[in-house]
Amino acid sequence: MNDQQRTTVARITGEVCQGRVLSIMHVGAPTTASAVLAAKAARDSGCDAICCVPPITYRPTDRSLIEHYQRVADAADLPFFSYNLPQMTQVEIVPPLMEKIQAAVPQLTGLKHSAANFSDLRFYVRMGLAAFVGNGHLLLPALSYGGVGVVDAPPGIAPWIYVDLFKAWETGDMETATARQEETFDVVQLCRMFGSAAHNVKTVFSERLGVDCGKPLPPLPTLNEEEQAQVLQVARDLGLTKSRVAV
Repeated sequence: MNDQQRTTVARITGEVCQGRVLSIMHVGAPTTASAVLAAKAARDSGCDAICCVPPITYRPTDRSLIEHYQRVADAADLPFFSYNLPQMTQVEIVPPLMEKIQAAVPQLTGLKHSAANFSDLRFYVRMGLAAFVGNGHLLLPALSYGGVGVVDAPPGIAPWIYVDLFKAWETGDMETATARQEETFDVVQLCRMFGSAAHNVKTVFSERLGVDCGKPLPPLPTLNEEEQAQVLQVARDLGLTKSRVAV
């Protein structure tokens, strides 16, 4: 999204959530100025926290990344979550770098950990950070490592599975937690069909809500009509095209 679109998203999020749920707005951008603008929009709109991926395109040094995070965090002065996404940013926030960030950015509260080295999650938990995993199939393993949750597309279209899993974990009902964990596999595979997670989710929501949710913004991949039909068939088979929320 461009700067104006992200500002609009922040405003709508603040208006809709109004403190009823924790809203964490992602503000990462290729430039510090754009990320700062989004951080201010999140603050002004009443979002609860911000999350920021390292700058994309130009690989920063440790020092320039920390300075980037300082400016973005200071702009909002809200709880700050780092976003560890090395497959997209060329920068992996390994524990020694996270320690530097923690020392320099007092707003640092936690992170979304989407790096391949899942075991690093435990290091971040030991640092006192609220650690979300970025893979919809890894909620139960993340909780066992001391993580607090998952941020990914699959929980968005099947929240009841993830809520049941989390509640079962909290009560020590490992049988239910394990069963719900197994259910997440098919939901994750649905989101990964054709390499177009954003459009897959929009397609399912359009069917469920009866509202055309549109297509992802370029250059994200989109589905053709045949692919959309296949996604919807899988979603129907999984019971994901009907809302589970009481009206």
